[in-house]
Amino acid sequence: MNHATDLYPAELGTSYRMRFTVGEHSARHMRRILRLFLTRWEIVQVYDSAALALTELVANVVRHVPDRRCAILILREPYGLRVEVADDVPGAVPAKVAGPLDEGGRGLFLVAAVTDRWGTEERADGKTVWFECDA
Repeated sequence: MNHATDLYPAELGTSYRMRFTVGEHSARHMRRILRLFLTRWEIVQVYDSAALALTELVANVVRHVPDRRCAILILREPYGLRVEVADDVPGAVPAKVAGPLDEGGRGLFLVAAVTDRWGTEERADGKTVWFECDA
């Protein structure tokens, strides 16, 4: 059981970081954690966009990361919300976001459409895909 969902609102800080091995149904649990924090931070108005973007990034880990391990950071920023999903697989995320009629890659198209900013950061030991939503 993930004890983060059992925290009392007074105990929540301005960030949440956890490493997970994700599966096909993990996004549901990530959305629950996200809602908990957004409610506490009183920026629940960004939930729909942030939940969709987080779901897409977790789905990319399930599809493209062999061991399905990732680290998720949910961060309260002065402007709103930043979420990062990092994995240990080197290599860049495609620079071009697929269009709505392309066969694949529509997940990042959706992330770009529903968030205010998004991007990627390559590291020596993997990559991070992030997005931001203004409150």
